[in-house]
Amino acid sequence: MPQPRRRRGAPPQASLFSAVLAEPRPADVAGVLAAGGQVVRMGGTARVSVVVAQEWRVAALLAAFDERGLAGSRVPTVDDHVGVRTAFCAVLAPVAAGWLHGTVTRPPADFRTDGLALRLWAIAGGRRDSLGYLLSLPAAETAWQPLRLALRVAGFDAELLTSGPSLRVVGRAQLATLADVLGPAPAGADDHAWPA
Repeated sequence: MPQPRRRRGAPPQASLFSAVLAEPRPADVAGVLAAGGQVVRMGGTARVSVVVAQEWRVAALLAAFDERGLAGSRVPTVDDHVGVRTAFCAVLAPVAAGWLHGTVTRPPADFRTDGLALRLWAIAGGRRDSLGYLLSLPAAETAWQPLRLALRVAGFDAELLTSGPSLRVVGRAQLATLADVLGPAPAGADDHAWPA
């Protein structure tokens, strides 16, 4: 039986796990933490922050915070990088409770990721290299395997690169699925910022 033809110019149907189909929520900032961000507590509130190098990442993160009802701001850092952070708020206290272990930011043992958290992970620290797509990791080694497992549970078997550190997703099928799950590249993103 012949397959129905898609109309010319019609966009492909998004995956059910795609970031474009889900409702943004404050807990999605776990993706920023997966990319090496930090969380700090103050009383019954918490703030999430991350340092990025490109202006498009700043704009995309501030827009993502706004979509989740989180006030965001930019702060200068050394080496022409920019810090992007939320304001302290009570809604992020559960994120801090799960991710803050003493002074170390690392995922809770039961951490799982979805399209929205993955999108923020890619915005905060994703890029293509010659072999695949890299998702940056926190400096704390104790975070690496839990994040690799969370990515595997989400359907992506990634290679751990300890220099960087990062997780590399490879293979045409996995990269196509990842691109589908992440949704369209943010405005202004450079050519190597998003999976092809």
